[in-house]
Amino acid sequence: MSTLSLRLPDSLHDQVRELAAAEGVSINQFLALAAAEKVSALRTAEYLRQRGARGDRAAFDAVLDRVPAAEPDPADRIEQ
Repeated sequence: MSTLSLRLPDSLHDQVRELAAAEGVSINQFLALAAAEKVSALRTAEYLRQRGARGDRAAFDAVLDRVPAAEPDPADRIEQ
């Protein structure tokens, strides 16, 4: 595990302290979780961009063309 020295504006530090206390965790655990969530979001966005770049609209449309036309199941209907 690594140690990191972090400088925060007092106002942000106060908010982090309050939120960590409300969650019942240490500031260290709160910030570690926040960093993990941010890394996960950025990695997911990059993964989806890469997957999207590999997509083939014609192939997608061909698959949809094979789906039979049918009314939705009553549980799936959206009433307006």
